[in-house]
Amino acid sequence: MKVLVSDNISPKGVEIMKKAGLEVDVKTGMSPEELKACIGEYHGLVIRSATKVTKEIIEAATNLKVIGRAGSGLDNVDKEAATKRGIVVMNTPGGNTITTAEHAIAMMFALARNIPQATQSMKEGKWEKKKFMGVELFNKTLGILGLGNIGSQVARRAQGLQMNVIGYDPFLSDERARELGLEKVTLEELFERSDFITIHTPLTPETKNLINRETIKTMKDGVRIINCARGGIINEKDLYEALEAGKVAGAALDVFEKEPPEDLTLIKHEKVICTPHLGASTKEAQENVAVAIAEQIVDYLLQGTIRNAVNFPSIPADQVPHLRPYINLAEILGKFTAQVYEGGVTEVTLEYRGEATEIDTKPVTIAALKGLLEPILTETVNFVNAPIIAKERGIEVKETKSPDSGDYYTMLVMRVKANGQANEVFGTLYGKKEPRIIRIDNFPVEIVPEGTMLFIYNNDRPGVIGNIGTLLGKNDINIARMHFGRESRGGMAISVVNVDTEVSDELLKEIRQLPNIISVKVIKL
Repeated sequence: MKVLVSDNISPKGVEIMKKAGLEVDVKTGMSPEELKACIGEYHGLVIRSATKVTKEIIEAATNLKVIGRAGSGLDNVDKEAATKRGIVVMNTPGGNTITTAEHAIAMMFALARNIPQATQSMKEGKWEKKKFMGVELFNKTLGILGLGNIGSQVARRAQGLQMNVIGYDPFLSDERARELGLEKVTLEELFERSDFITIHTPLTPETKNLINRETIKTMKDGVRIINCARGGIINEKDLYEALEAGKVAGAALDVFEKEPPEDLTLIKHEKVICTPHLGASTKEAQENVAVAIAEQIVDYLLQGTIRNAVNFPSIPADQVPHLRPYINLAEILGKFTAQVYEGGVTEVTLEYRGEATEIDTKPVTIAALKGLLEPILTETVNFVNAPIIAKERGIEVKETKSPDSGDYYTMLVMRVKANGQANEVFGTLYGKKEPRIIRIDNFPVEIVPEGTMLFIYNNDRPGVIGNIGTLLGKNDINIARMHFGRESRGGMAISVVNVDTEVSDELLKEIRQLPNIISVKVIKL
């Protein structure tokens, strides 16, 4: 068995794989063409963030069985292409949790006391004590956006500094908030009350530009903002304006909309401190993830044991062909539900109907949880940790079975309780392989769930569909499919539009302003 290490990792990881009997080649800094030319001879590929494992690379990887990321982020891997080829994609969740949390705290200290600016001033031979007057962290209010693994660790450290810690996370249960010893607040309250705001959420359609001109207006004068999560959550132009106006006293940024940044206007602002995406860059963290991924690669290639896979659960090989379509359907139902409905989830029920009652439901339920949690959490969610994360967040998970599947031979129903409301999404398999969404609450539909979709609530009136199509056409956005459902004639309806390209925030605003449109969301599957 041969393994290619295409990015720099700790030598300890390479040593572990070699001692286990694997043949390991370390070839870093290859161009895409060079990687494509040699990948066919390898059974395993170990990467960090530099290597881009595209669809073209995967198609050339005729012998590849596993891709291992020494770290958590997998934006550089085409997971869909890998899954279609049966390639397991693994990562090392939690390996950089402490490191990133510490970096956020370090950035907060540096921001409060102007340490980088003062250092540069002294290097220039100056002594400017008054210019770099700082503020204490003691008794200040820290607002944490996102309370997953990293956000929770930041909270614990801030409490040790005797800060008043408040947090917003739409999926944080009251019980978990009490365990963390912090006050759970709304997003609006967090903006209004915080002296410091630190971001620990993923970049999703809901969190993109979450910090913008309008939300900054609701914040305290002199607020300080830290982002060690993902670029794009802060609108950089709006932040610059707020810094110039004095509304925001300072910003500490480890991540940016484009990396490396091309426009240095914000970075050069005197009230901004910044680092080149160093959140996970410590010797300890990099050694931990290298060792972890090496052990996982060895276990899979030599023993067939799957750990921390993001695209495949641990199930017997002989059950894979039959279960894979159900696993895919369940994950899609979870992802769809997470993006359609809002609020803290307290209960998830998977109901299996018809033929689905005869399958091994455990990995399918886990797939649904993974799909539900993945779009809303900054930390990695996989088939191993999804049930644990759900439990930590106070989400009760249930399974039920019924022989009645109506007009369909098999069916999965995902019911979610959030904010006291229950919602449900029904799915089936077309041709025993292709996933379909066939009902959303009281709306019968038939949706091909793939790619980018516009999910629209509208009044059932003439002209709605035409207006949507005309507006998309004017903006050069091609419609792949359109699906419709209504409760009753002339009542509430839903329209689901599959589009071939991204839909801008400006265009979404225009769609919302069309007659009889109630709400619009972008769903990505």
